[in-house]
Amino acid sequence: MIVKEYLFNFLKGIAMGIANVIPGVSGGTIALITGIFERLINSLKSFNLTAAKLLFKFKISDFIKHTDLYFLLSVLLGTFTAIFSIAKLFEYLFENYPVYIWAFFFGLVLASLYFVNKQISKFSIPVILFFLAGSIIAISISILSPAGENQSIFYLFICGIVASCSMILPGLSGSFVLVLMGNYQLVMVHAVSNFDLKILIPIGFGAMIGLIGFSYILSYLFKKYKDITIALLSGFVTGSLLILWPWKLMITENFGGKEKLVAYEWFLPQIDTEFFHALTFIILGVIVISFVELIAEKIK
Repeated sequence: MIVKEYLFNFLKGIAMGIANVIPGVSGGTIALITGIFERLINSLKSFNLTAAKLLFKFKISDFIKHTDLYFLLSVLLGTFTAIFSIAKLFEYLFENYPVYIWAFFFGLVLASLYFVNKQISKFSIPVILFFLAGSIIAISISILSPAGENQSIFYLFICGIVASCSMILPGLSGSFVLVLMGNYQLVMVHAVSNFDLKILIPIGFGAMIGLIGFSYILSYLFKKYKDITIALLSGFVTGSLLILWPWKLMITENFGGKEKLVAYEWFLPQIDTEFFHALTFIILGVIVISFVELIAEKIK
């Protein structure tokens, strides 16, 4: 039974990793709807002075229990397995089938709204206001113009902190944050595909600090203001649908001989064969999320 639980956690980690590779999709959304979000942030925030003392005193079993280490490792192993194995695949898919890939993830996130909102115990005016605030924030982020690429160690470290926070925050994509900061191509395509440690090490240190630090904030909010927090996160998820709209043009500009994404231009689709194929992928995304939720309910 324990092996089965960790296998499912590994698979959820894979789903989170796939989501985090795609600009506009949040691994935190997957964690939230599969029921591991709160446990994940509690595990991350447990890496504190108490954990350090247990480790230095060689109380390994107590350290593992305190940090929920096996759970965390199974999720992270799945996440990084997906990130390092599908980077090249999604580079190919986005180049050749962009509408269908965006449509699939649009369906995933659209369906996730229902399951996220199910976790709100009571709807009230503050809950609705926080939902609207989350939506506005996510939409505002989606229409910002990306910065230029920057390979300095300090900037990469900051990218790691910011992107890692958004990776676990439902509706805010860590990959899209990297797009806005100008370093998505450098990090998620070049560095990941070529295992460039000069890029990955400062990003990794920043991500580790960001994950642990931000997990304290989220854990506190979940304990004290659960409905409002879920409403805010649900708003983030809703706002992210703008980024995922399948029918859009990527506006690029030339910077030193390199084409960089600077904005999106959205449009309505024509009713043709491509539209019905994309609609099929949207429905497939809805089915996948519904299936994941069904499995998650069975193993809770």
